[in-house]
Amino acid sequence: MSMDTDTGADTSMTAKVLNNSRLYVISYAESIIRDLITNLSCSTDYFDSYSHWGIHEEMLKDEVRTLSYRDAIMQNPHLFRGKVVLDVGCGTGILSMFCAKAGAKHVYGIDMSNIIDKAKEIVKVNGLDDRVTLLKGKMEDIQLPVAKVDIIVSEWMGYFLLYESMLDTVLYARDRYLAEDGLLFPDHARILVAAIEDSEYKEEKIGFWDDVYGFDFSPIKEDVWKEPLVDTVEAHAVNTNTCTVLDIDLKTVKKEDLSFQSSFQLTATRNDFIHGFLAWFDIDFSACHKPVHFSTGPFTNYTHWKQTVFYTRKNLTIKAGETLSGTISCKPAERNHRDLDINLSYTFNPTDSSRSAVSENLFFRMC
Repeated sequence: MSMDTDTGADTSMTAKVLNNSRLYVISYAESIIRDLITNLSCSTDYFDSYSHWGIHEEMLKDEVRTLSYRDAIMQNPHLFRGKVVLDVGCGTGILSMFCAKAGAKHVYGIDMSNIIDKAKEIVKVNGLDDRVTLLKGKMEDIQLPVAKVDIIVSEWMGYFLLYESMLDTVLYARDRYLAEDGLLFPDHARILVAAIEDSEYKEEKIGFWDDVYGFDFSPIKEDVWKEPLVDTVEAHAVNTNTCTVLDIDLKTVKKEDLSFQSSFQLTATRNDFIHGFLAWFDIDFSACHKPVHFSTGPFTNYTHWKQTVFYTRKNLTIKAGETLSGTISCKPAERNHRDLDINLSYTFNPTDSSRSAVSENLFFRMC
């Protein structure tokens, strides 16, 4: 009787274990599917956003961007003459047409957005459809009709250089299709940081939530703190030197290098308050006889990339010549690889005892 009872108990226990295991497997599978759907949805949203005319109009009217690409290509026709070119993320086809005008033997443009359907018409009405072939789809899924290309051009940059950028796709194209002695346009990129005084706008962005038409909206503030501000900042707001925190050589960089951690040290150029850190990027087309450079920083003409502001929660009072040191790290967010998780920490030790040392560890998400 006891043995039968034990056997029944064992059978019941085994059934429970198996049932729990099934539930775990089902739950785990559902979790994976949710993540896949989320990433697929985010990717679809990303490509769909480039189907609208407004974003292409903004990019084409950005003369710093468009003329820099035009000059880098058109002023170096000896590099393009008779060459096969790949344009990754060709959009309206403007870069592909620059390459064809510079003498390229053939240009292949790739884009997953529906804009490519209109780009084909644009190429045709400009009489370049015999030398420019536009293909719709993901770069990773397309098989080019050539084994290798001589040059890859791409306007892959996003806000803060890496937000929603196509750089990983460009690196895939480089590794699969670029000839050993091939060229990349552009071939260098840098992220730079500086400190800024920005009390008025910081108060407007953060303090606004304390009193919204008589109501306390402060629960939103925590999320607002964590969201970097993409906007144009005047040059006079910058009150330190600048420091490069990421330097990319597109010929050699690997995908894993795009998750980075870098230290910086900034020296104040005047007595002032510090309310946050400013980041921007510079681009170089240096693999040519007539190099071209452009910056998205506050000291040059406007670009649609603007700059990225990371507000500190504490305000600092700094004197000319004093320094603050910090570390910034950046990696793709787990749920959507086009979003960025950014950690920024800093320490400031004033030179006199009337002011206290200040340090913070800050987290931001660009999404």
